[in-house]
Amino acid sequence: MEKLLGKTREELKEIAVSAGLPSFAGGQLARWLYVRKARTFDEMTDISKEGREALKKSYVTGIEDSCSVAESSDGTRKYLFNVSCRVGDRMEESAIESVVIPDEDRKTLCVSSQAGCRMGCRFCMTGRQGFHGNLSAADILNQFISVEESDSLTNAVFMGMGEPLDNWDNVSRAIEVLTAPWGFAWSPKRITLSTIGVIPNLRKYLESSRCHLAVSLHNPFPDERLGMMPVQKAWPVSEVVSLIRRYDFTGQRRVSFEYTMFSGVNDDKVHADALYRLLRGLECRVNLIRFHKIPDSPLEPSPAPVMQRFMERLNNHGITCTIRASRGEDIYAACGLLAGKHKEKEK
Repeated sequence: MEKLLGKTREELKEIAVSAGLPSFAGGQLARWLYVRKARTFDEMTDISKEGREALKKSYVTGIEDSCSVAESSDGTRKYLFNVSCRVGDRMEESAIESVVIPDEDRKTLCVSSQAGCRMGCRFCMTGRQGFHGNLSAADILNQFISVEESDSLTNAVFMGMGEPLDNWDNVSRAIEVLTAPWGFAWSPKRITLSTIGVIPNLRKYLESSRCHLAVSLHNPFPDERLGMMPVQKAWPVSEVVSLIRRYDFTGQRRVSFEYTMFSGVNDDKVHADALYRLLRGLECRVNLIRFHKIPDSPLEPSPAPVMQRFMERLNNHGITCTIRASRGEDIYAACGLLAGKHKEKEK
C-alpha cells in the first residue's frame, strides 16, 4: 500500500480525483495529514465515506508509532522507529532513531534521513554499521508526527542517522512539506540541515532552500581529514567552503561548521589557526563538539581546558566559536552515537 504522507498538495489532488473525489479534497487530505495528523482515513470526517473507502483500497496514511523510547537523565528522549527501505531492487527492513532535545523554551527534533550511512566517518557509530537504505519522505515526516512532543517542537536538525544530501530527493520533499503553507507551515529558520559536503546536492540545497546549513568539518588539513572522513577525497572541504562563499549568509539563513575534537589529533593551536585561515571572511559560527567515545576506537575526547583554549583562540581571531553542550550521552543519543538498534540486539 502506498503512503500518502510526504505527498504534495498537487499530488494529493490527483489521488483524490482518482478516488472519485473532487479536486479540492486534495487540500482536505493535506490538512488531515499535516495539520491534524490523522492516522486513519476514518478520522477524515469531511471526506465522503465512499471516498474514504476508495482511498483505503490503495493507500495508507503512513503515520506509524515508534517502537520504543528511552529517556536520558538530562531529559533528552530517543525514539526507535521501524522502517522499510529500498536498497537496489529489494526492500530491506531496518530501524532508525530520532532524538528530542528539550532546552528551556525550545524542543529540537534531531531527524534521521537514512538507515545507516555510507560516508564511513571513522568516529561515528552510524557510519560503522554501513548503509541500509534511504528513508522515504513519509518516514522522515513520520518522525515529526509520531514523537510524543510533536505538537510542541520548535526546531528540527537533520543531524540524525545518515547524510541528508545523499538522500536529497526525499529530504527535499520532506522540507517542502515542512515549510509549505499547506503543509506544516514551518518557517525555514526553524530547520537546519547538516552535511559532510556532498557538493552537487549542496548546491541544490543552497539554491532551493532558505533553511540553515551546518557543515561537518572536523579537521582543516586535507590529508588528516581524509584519514577521518573518506568523503574528503570526493568533495574536499576547501571546495565545500568555496561553494558556500558564493551564497549570502548575512540575513536570516545561517551557516555553521561542526568540529568534533579528538585529543592529540585536531585540538592544538596549529589546527585552530588553519581553521581560521579556511573560514576567515565568511559569516559563520564554529561549534566545538566533545567526542563521545565509541567501542573499539583509539580516539579519545579532548579535555575541557583544551577545548576552551581552542574556542578562545578562534574567538580572538574573529571567528564566532562556541562549545556545544553534550546531551543524551547516557542513552546513546548524543552526536555520533545513533545506531538504530533494538534493545534485544544490543545485548
